[in-house]
Amino acid sequence: MMKGSLYIDGKWTDAAGGRSFPTLNPATGQLLGYAADGGKEETRLAIDAAQRAFHKWSRLSALERADYLMACYDAMMRNSEKLAEIMTLEQGKPLQEARNEVQYAASFFRWFGEEARRVYGETIPASVAEKRIMVIQQPVGVVAAITPWNFPQGMPTRKIAPALAAGCTVVLKPAKQTPLNATVLFEVLEEAGLPPGVMNLITTSRSGEVGEEILTNEKVRKITFTGSTDTGKYLTKEAANQMKRVSMELGGHAPFIVFADANLEEAVNGVMASKFRNAGQTCVCANRVYVERPIKERFEALFKAKVEALRMGDGLDSGVNLGPLIDENAVAKSEEHVRDAVAKGAKILVGGNRRASAGHFYEPTILTDVTDDMQICSEETFGPVAPVMVFDTVDEVIERANNVPYGLASYFYTNDINRAVYVAERLEYGIVGLNDALPAVAQAPFGGVKESGVGREGGREGLKDFLETKYISMKVL
Repeated sequence: MMKGSLYIDGKWTDAAGGRSFPTLNPATGQLLGYAADGGKEETRLAIDAAQRAFHKWSRLSALERADYLMACYDAMMRNSEKLAEIMTLEQGKPLQEARNEVQYAASFFRWFGEEARRVYGETIPASVAEKRIMVIQQPVGVVAAITPWNFPQGMPTRKIAPALAAGCTVVLKPAKQTPLNATVLFEVLEEAGLPPGVMNLITTSRSGEVGEEILTNEKVRKITFTGSTDTGKYLTKEAANQMKRVSMELGGHAPFIVFADANLEEAVNGVMASKFRNAGQTCVCANRVYVERPIKERFEALFKAKVEALRMGDGLDSGVNLGPLIDENAVAKSEEHVRDAVAKGAKILVGGNRRASAGHFYEPTILTDVTDDMQICSEETFGPVAPVMVFDTVDEVIERANNVPYGLASYFYTNDINRAVYVAERLEYGIVGLNDALPAVAQAPFGGVKESGVGREGGREGLKDFLETKYISMKVL
């Protein structure tokens, strides 16, 4: 039985009164352990610790901070199997997927460890001879990071690494469904020897109480959040009361477009990787699959054969490549979307049922003859259900692909270079995968447009969101 603690000011501690809450294995429904249930007071203590640490951390040289980040990367690599195992146990994804996520999560420490040394300023020609103008970049301050359960290690490191590289300090609040992932991650990162207070961890089942302290505490200068669009809007509105900086990586509804000239095998492999990775529980997974009419039957036949070959089960079992959904609500949402689509004329090509077991499993499902008025075409399913639709012209499919309030990720497959440029420039999404179903990497800016958020994570842009610009005008006497 695992037991998680809070991490405040470089020390592991229990919540007041020993409060804790259970966390379950979604594949078996069995109790995995208990996490410390932090509240308003513990959050305030963590913010105070981060504020104290900020004064020294922000004054370290960029090279010193870079060395700490590289030590974090090394610690994660040494403990990669331990990190992957807790991810599969608590979040449910197959072990190989978990291993891949650990590599991805660690890569942010390596990338931003390198970028920490590249926070450049500039000099600007003055209007008069006796003046000099300099522009410098300085860290924002204490950062509150709020992360989801679907990538319980990749999302925290994607926020922590650039914050530390910029010279900020961090208070992390992970999702209540995966608190032990954050606990184990912090245990591993503790090996890097970061000064007390630079990183702090508040696990909680009372998100509202912790969120209120984050929003109202004036020492928090920035909030970085990944999660639902509704929650992101709320945080943005409340953060405006103190003009806190925000970065918001919110919901998506990714189109996946396959043109008739595409390599069909590659396109189907791409939609398999995008749709069924993490059982469809990603904000960038294919939500609407558009197939050009002449290849519809061949595409669906190949797609169906590959889906039928998937093995669903406990992610720790050998050969399993599709794990459970996170909880009962997730299963119910997949059921609801399939039920609505079938009632409006869609047909189930494969799957379409929950699996009777102690865990939260829903079969990988393909729906065909889907139309734009179905619920699944406007709401994010966050489950292993792929709706297939046909299109006839390039402009038609672009218009349909853009006809949602979200703009995070999009994908299309074609071998026509002219079409590739035309479509890529017209898709209203922050990320476009051209013949690439897995475009996310640490060195590229990740983020969306429209209601999918503001700001970017990763790449050079990922560091800028944690920096303030200061302009210094000097008169030379």
